[in-house]
Amino acid sequence: MVRTILTYPNPELKKRSNPVTVITDKTRELVHDMADTMYDAPGVGLAAPQIGVHQRIIVIDVSEKNEPPNLIVAINPEIVHGEGEEYEEEGCLSVPKYSANVRRHARVVVKALNLEGEEQTFKADGLLAIAFQHEIDHLDGILFIDHLSPLKRGIFRKRYLRAQEDARELH
Repeated sequence: MVRTILTYPNPELKKRSNPVTVITDKTRELVHDMADTMYDAPGVGLAAPQIGVHQRIIVIDVSEKNEPPNLIVAINPEIVHGEGEEYEEEGCLSVPKYSANVRRHARVVVKALNLEGEEQTFKADGLLAIAFQHEIDHLDGILFIDHLSPLKRGIFRKRYLRAQEDARELH
């Protein structure tokens, strides 16, 4: 089932998520809904808080359009190592129609549980490394715009909120 994606400035996006202690059928249903929602958007990643669920669960798929889907499910993901630096343009399903360059690790090692509760380790670089960092930030109530300089963040807020007001006036 496709769920509604919360958008900035919804205060739910700023809350820290709780670790998953038991993987249940409800967890599996949530992951299925998250994948449906991410693919429908379309996006390359989605964190549970983006649909209003404060559990430490993310889904990612960075496969190309001409490749078969390669869904990654990460429960209680944690970056255990990061190195190098990239400065790439990012967008977010929770901050529609806006993108900005964000500084991230170029390579990360992430440990997480899969849906069977087994620990898995991901060694990621490129878009996958960025997606892991971006989605794990969501679990801590951090949006990619929080990584911008105070000046850029201030400009973003003014323009974004003004655009939202203009859109409301049109409806």
